[in-house]
Amino acid sequence: MEAIVLAAGYSSRANAFKMTLQLGQMTVLEHTISKFEGLCSRVIIVAGFQAELIQNEIAKIISKNAYSFQIKFVYNENFNLGMFSSIQKGCTEVTTETFFITPGDCPLVKQETVQRIAEHKGKVVIPSFLYKGGHPIKLSEQVKQKILESNPESNLRVVLGGFEKTYINEDDPGVLMDVDTQEDYQKASNYNKAFFK
Repeated sequence: MEAIVLAAGYSSRANAFKMTLQLGQMTVLEHTISKFEGLCSRVIIVAGFQAELIQNEIAKIISKNAYSFQIKFVYNENFNLGMFSSIQKGCTEVTTETFFITPGDCPLVKQETVQRIAEHKGKVVIPSFLYKGGHPIKLSEQVKQKILESNPESNLRVVLGGFEKTYINEDDPGVLMDVDTQEDYQKASNYNKAFFK
């Protein structure tokens, strides 16, 4: 499998560039991509705003030599159009029949959860916590084609509306936790300290 990690946004509500914020020993971005170890041959990171910071972070991650997957940096020159344009950009790089997609600021999902998503069959597989859908999601080749054929001003929810979804309810609040604001970052830091020692 491969994974698309979306890291092109403005981080406008976080008062900092959230992808490079530290959570314990790793940055938010490294936490997010580390969950694909042993499952993915390649992680495609789509950058836009402050792309050079993402490139620097990728170089640091690669220099650790800690992961078996390749990391592919992709620049979305149309990142100002919104997240769906980055999803489309990432999909142009995907070569596998199924793939993950996740925002880069979803660092706290458990690796076992990602493993179970990978094992589940379905065109659209979504983890949920307390019956609320989260990330990462697993998509099929057919969904990828629909994404690429869609108007760049569309969104993923509209595209996925045309496919049957499989929800996996997990005892993992991390599937819902992102780092959109300073308050989210503080919650993530506390959760990381408590559960990922």
